[in-house]
Amino acid sequence: MTKGLITDAQNTWCPGCGNFAIQHALKDVILRLESEGVPRENIVLVVGIGCHAKMADYLNVNSLYALHGRAVSFATGICIARPDLFVICCVGDGDAYAEGIAHLLFAAKRNVNMTVLVHNNRVYGLTKGQVTPTSPLEYHGKSNPDSREGIALNPPELLLSVGCSYIARGYSRRQEELKGLIYDGIVHPGFSCIDILQICASFLDKTKEYDRQVYVPLDHNPEDFDAACRLVREYSYEDSGNIPLGVVFHEERDIFHVGTPFSRQRYTDKKGFILRFIEERK
Repeated sequence: MTKGLITDAQNTWCPGCGNFAIQHALKDVILRLESEGVPRENIVLVVGIGCHAKMADYLNVNSLYALHGRAVSFATGICIARPDLFVICCVGDGDAYAEGIAHLLFAAKRNVNMTVLVHNNRVYGLTKGQVTPTSPLEYHGKSNPDSREGIALNPPELLLSVGCSYIARGYSRRQEELKGLIYDGIVHPGFSCIDILQICASFLDKTKEYDRQVYVPLDHNPEDFDAACRLVREYSYEDSGNIPLGVVFHEERDIFHVGTPFSRQRYTDKKGFILRFIEERK
């Protein structure tokens, strides 16, 4: 039952925007967590600045608007103060991979217990079409009308390089797969990042390319680091090559900042839920 989870705020996303699909995937995951015993007040949504950030207006959960590029830092503070909470951080590719890249990589390196959903439309949509770190090489936006920006970053490869313990890639037009990735990321003990390919209906609509290129590799072992490195290099955020979806890599390791008696107890309570989930999945 969704009553009470979708707010009455007027939705101002452009028709066809990929954010609608991400919103409803996240909504369904929150409802699933509630049905499994996680109180809604134990879920916190932190957002950056950009079209994605309106998620905080449209979902009726505890939420925080952070500064541009600083959402992961704010979320880290919440995780340190309240390690029992399920902290979800919605950010954009311009928000997280440009100004916020150091915060993202260090949170992954430290294995802070949060889930980061990157709404990767590969363009600054809110400010009308400038290039971001993942914009295609040939893209000309308002900030580079006469020149090429350069080779796009490959964020999953960067995250692998710093020891991120859960990395996945989803696509907004593959709802069931996306919901599964978000849910698994949230119950993963430690830092998780899902890079979600979506379109910007106004400035960079890549629906045809993505629909043709995405696939789920059936023989990939996400516990194999070398295999994960090879997998993320199949697609370098240009317009050629297949795009593998699903869990790229995951491992369990120590979580950042659960040293005090208070934080240990808070984290133990949360970990109990996660361990029950893992046991039930066997």
